[in-house]
Amino acid sequence: MKRPARRDKRPRRPAPARRDERPRRPTRGPDRTAARSDPDEPVARPPAPELTSRQRKSLRGLAHPLEPVVLVGQAGVTEGVLRAVDEALAAHELVKVRLREPEDKKSAAHDLAAGTDSALCGLVGHTVILYRPDPERPRIVP
Repeated sequence: MKRPARRDKRPRRPAPARRDERPRRPTRGPDRTAARSDPDEPVARPPAPELTSRQRKSLRGLAHPLEPVVLVGQAGVTEGVLRAVDEALAAHELVKVRLREPEDKKSAAHDLAAGTDSALCGLVGHTVILYRPDPERPRIVP
């Protein structure tokens, strides 16, 4: 059976390159894969971004479908929690953190933001929304 002729005279798009012929992008930058010589040495980061209320609102909207990445237990905000939130912010830029039965959720949210040099976008129930752009290549721009 013969195919009917194409009605439009537009040229066809070339077939996509095969997987092994596509140029590869590095998945991680050199600064992320390099291990620090002293793990107790503080990481030099830019200060937390100053956000307007409109920017915070748009970031809360972007965070709506996200699931909490870090869960804070009854011990509260500890060094381990700050380290986990810091790693999540480095990987995702915008994260949700769930507080389990906090004594004072507002101070816990401010402690998380201050301890990770991130901006506090919102506190919805027991869920904190934090934002810290990547210093070299921000993926989310409020």
